[in-house]
Amino acid sequence: MSYEVTEVDLPERPAAVVRGHVAHDGIPAFLGGAFSAVIAAVGPRGLGPAGPAFARYRVADDGGWDIEAGFSLLAPLVGGDGEVEATTLPAGLAARTLHVGDYGMLGEAYAAVTAWLSEHDLAAAGEPWECYLDGPEVETPRTEVFFPCRPR
Repeated sequence: MSYEVTEVDLPERPAAVVRGHVAHDGIPAFLGGAFSAVIAAVGPRGLGPAGPAFARYRVADDGGWDIEAGFSLLAPLVGGDGEVEATTLPAGLAARTLHVGDYGMLGEAYAAVTAWLSEHDLAAAGEPWECYLDGPEVETPRTEVFFPCRPR
């Protein structure tokens, strides 16, 4: 698949997430549970999602993943709700691309953004995140990949 990478300037957005340490094969179950927990926590407070579900991944020392999964919100979450915590999606410059297809092939989108950053004399400036425009039940899901970045 070929990827079109664009530069976007994003506003800071309040969000609510569930954090966890997950082995690679446990990611789908973790995401489903995290997304459900966030909706259950913010819905009664009138803080409905302001966008699609997202997840931020950090590779852990043991080969697993430290993940934050949730939704951007219409207003900040004040205080937590059990495992649901307040956070933000950062403001600033980001490189963005759209992956269409199997989640297992998302590495290609990451590689395309990394190459684009290098070609445009930009450097990563924080953890990337994915926004899931479709659920896993969709045959050809769409996933946006964002890399915060800065000039070198």
